[in-house]
Amino acid sequence: MPAAIIGLTVHEFSHAYMASRLGDHTARDEGRLTLNPLKHIDWLGFFLIVVAGFGWAKPVTFNPENLKHKHRDEILISIAGPLSNLVTAFLLFLIARGLYFLAYFNSTNVGLGIVNLIVVWGVINISLFIFNLIPLPPLDGSHLYLTFLKEINPRLMTNLYKYGTLALLIIILAENYLHINILHLSGMINSVTFFFMKLMAFH
Repeated sequence: MPAAIIGLTVHEFSHAYMASRLGDHTARDEGRLTLNPLKHIDWLGFFLIVVAGFGWAKPVTFNPENLKHKHRDEILISIAGPLSNLVTAFLLFLIARGLYFLAYFNSTNVGLGIVNLIVVWGVINISLFIFNLIPLPPLDGSHLYLTFLKEINPRLMTNLYKYGTLALLIIILAENYLHINILHLSGMINSVTFFFMKLMAFH
């Protein structure tokens, strides 16, 4: 729960921050340029995180007309969220490694439990990073091509949003409750986690 709150808050703040830096202040005017979780949490999405293991935060809105380079800037705003989760994961692993140098945290059950908990928080942020790069609407990965598609074929973009969201929900439910591995996210999450563990010289 704390990891999800941290991850979703940093994620949405990063969208808002990038949009503001690129010239659009819609998110700032809506009070989203903050690390206050209450400004970013969608209560239905939060409830589903608690009971079902997946959910969402309030999406950050921006006005493409305020951007100098529409396509490039939309992509930068979109990837800012997932990348912030990757950076957060790295920092959490770094904190865990720093604590592990202290005797209390590498020789007592409570200390090791705290280190392990922080590592788990890092893994959850890695999961958010990878999950949000899935190229299905409304996830951030879809904006890598939707920013171009909305001008080329707006009707197709509308249908992708309509049915892509439904397809994503079906995939999540199938993976969670039917144990069908469709997206193979666990392998990618494990690979990034192993890289961080190796980088931090964790055994």
